[in-house]
Amino acid sequence: MTRLAQTEGLTDIQREILSTVRDFVDKEILPVATELEHRDEYPSQIVEGLKELGVFGLMIPEEYGGLGESLLTYALTVEEIARGWMSVSGIINTHFIVAYMLKQHGTQEQKDYFLPKMAAGEIRGAFSMSEPALGSDVSAISSKGVRDGDEYVLNGQKMWLTNGGSSTLVAVLCRTDEGHPEGTTPHKSMTTFLVEKEAGFGEVRPGLTIPGKIDKMGYKGVDTTELIMDGLRIPADRVLGGETGRGFYHMMDGVEVGRVNVAARGCGVAQRAFELGVSYAQQRHTFGKPIAQHQAIQFKLAEMATKVEAAHAMMVNAARKKDSGQRNDLEAGMAKYLASEYCKEVVEDAFRIHGGYGFSKEYEIERLYREAPMLLIGEGTAEIQKMIIGRRLLEEYRIQG
Repeated sequence: MTRLAQTEGLTDIQREILSTVRDFVDKEILPVATELEHRDEYPSQIVEGLKELGVFGLMIPEEYGGLGESLLTYALTVEEIARGWMSVSGIINTHFIVAYMLKQHGTQEQKDYFLPKMAAGEIRGAFSMSEPALGSDVSAISSKGVRDGDEYVLNGQKMWLTNGGSSTLVAVLCRTDEGHPEGTTPHKSMTTFLVEKEAGFGEVRPGLTIPGKIDKMGYKGVDTTELIMDGLRIPADRVLGGETGRGFYHMMDGVEVGRVNVAARGCGVAQRAFELGVSYAQQRHTFGKPIAQHQAIQFKLAEMATKVEAAHAMMVNAARKKDSGQRNDLEAGMAKYLASEYCKEVVEDAFRIHGGYGFSKEYEIERLYREAPMLLIGEGTAEIQKMIIGRRLLEEYRIQG
């Protein structure tokens, strides 16, 4: 074993991509990540490097200028990037979800227009479901789109947009009652709008304002924002798929693969925490020997490594299930739940191994300790994952008769 979380059955191309990304992480991300994170600075140079590597087009089909790779390749790439700095993987994830939704559900005109620019990183994506009073209840959204001739007029306030400022395309979920009589289930009266905008903050197009970055405990560098729509006019041909009432299903499809991504991020952060913990344990001496030789520390390292391996295996399984064309909401929910919980535990154990030094901003583990909690809530809380898992298990094990 050279290191944890190896993946069997990869092609030569997959191995080459992952080797290239890992080398980029070691040389271009890890040396600067903590400094940029402390300054809450957007990693422009890192993002440009990833554009050159083709990461923004990793899963976009070759006919649109992408690499046409699988979800597994993408998830393993995210795992490597998150090992360097989780915020960078967040920048990639939101872009990827929008590209995936376009690839799966967009009209041909929408694919032809957006996907080549997204593959090149010229257009960068964000997606928006949540609202200030919404939480996990997506069906309760209040943002609304009303038809006005060849346009829709959008009004409402959205929350927790990763890439909200730096993106130039946002997939926004709104309620549209057009063609859906009163009493229609809320899930069938939602529509995804493709909103183009300028990068930056303030009024980024008429009727659309990005107020500024939300100050967060961790997950810094990447911009997390609100989005305010006040009479925002969107052409009718920017309804995703050209049909209203399908937005909830579009978003859930995107979130399903997004959960694999969050699981991959958890795996990457946990791997880095283990690396830091096992390294420090061999350097720090107490009672005349390295603390790694104390049984209590060896037990921690054993538990940490086992959790890293288990989370990685579940993440790989969820990605492969989706790539095979099968439904994977059960596997994605399990992977996201386990990886995020294990990530938190592995990071905390590495923090404990560092002792008082783990509390110092000089040590990388301090950054990871603030980043890991985001994974517990991103793309659905643990409680939401358990609801999804429980319902799917009852479907599979339903008693007949």
